[in-house]
Amino acid sequence: PEGTFSLLYGPGSEVGSALVQHSAIKAAGFTGSRAGGQALMKLAAERPEPIPFYAEMSSINPVFILPGALAERAESIAKGLHGSMTLGMGQFCTNPGLTILDGSLNIEPFLARLAELVGGSSGGTMLNSGIGAAYDSGVSLLGGNDAVETLALGQAGDGVCQAGAALFRTSADAFLGQKKLAAELFGPSTLLVTHDSKDKMLDLAKSFEGQLTATIHGTEADLEANRELLSILETKAGRVLINGFPTGVEVCHAMVHGGPFPATSDGRSTSVGTRAIHRFTRGVCYQDFPDPLLPAELQEANPQGIRRLVDGNFA
Repeated sequence: PEGTFSLLYGPGSEVGSALVQHSAIKAAGFTGSRAGGQALMKLAAERPEPIPFYAEMSSINPVFILPGALAERAESIAKGLHGSMTLGMGQFCTNPGLTILDGSLNIEPFLARLAELVGGSSGGTMLNSGIGAAYDSGVSLLGGNDAVETLALGQAGDGVCQAGAALFRTSADAFLGQKKLAAELFGPSTLLVTHDSKDKMLDLAKSFEGQLTATIHGTEADLEANRELLSILETKAGRVLINGFPTGVEVCHAMVHGGPFPATSDGRSTSVGTRAIHRFTRGVCYQDFPDPLLPAELQEANPQGIRRLVDGNFA
């Protein structure tokens, strides 16, 4: 190309829409809201020449805390969850927006400690006024929901686009009965959902839309007794974590930063890691070519000395 652009800035969706529809663009990636991603997906599909479009959109990244882990590590889980939900003012696409635990157990000390941490959080700056306003609106809606209890609100700063952390609690029945409680609230908040049985916990897991991540905190005994939960989460998320927190995304060969819709528009893809480049490539078969006409990577002598798959075997 004659030149490249690292940033094109403009109001609303004008720039993104123009890029997705331009005839020179053959594939596009997106990170943003569900509504924005779906609008661009539609434009990409309706072009005279439709193109691949990879949108990363909405994910609440559920965290399941099983009984044994809570009994053994309540303090460290509370600190880790607080750190994860407030990292970057909660503006990571892997922010843990939903936490599930057994309300029939003695969970009050854990809730009190987490509420203390959230209530003592410093405020911070949201990425722009629109994101800040959407977060404030979401916090207000949850706080005004009769089925939701506000456990803690952190202090927001006095400047522009400032927000504070928030912690809410609801029941499994309320969550399952109100679809709006499963909507992503982009920012430093998490909704605690308490259940009273393993069956209800599995009902919660089955109800989720596609996610970027799903996390389980459990002991060996917990995990062995909850294999069905793991099996469900494998169908819901691109990355499943055990005894960790989802906000760290390593750039490596194994990383899958994607997931079923609406986490992404194509659950087969990843936007982080070695395979991310595959979104912007396509295969070409060279049949019956004279060796000199082949790309160097395919020539018999392998002049670049690369690892290749030859007749089904790596060489």
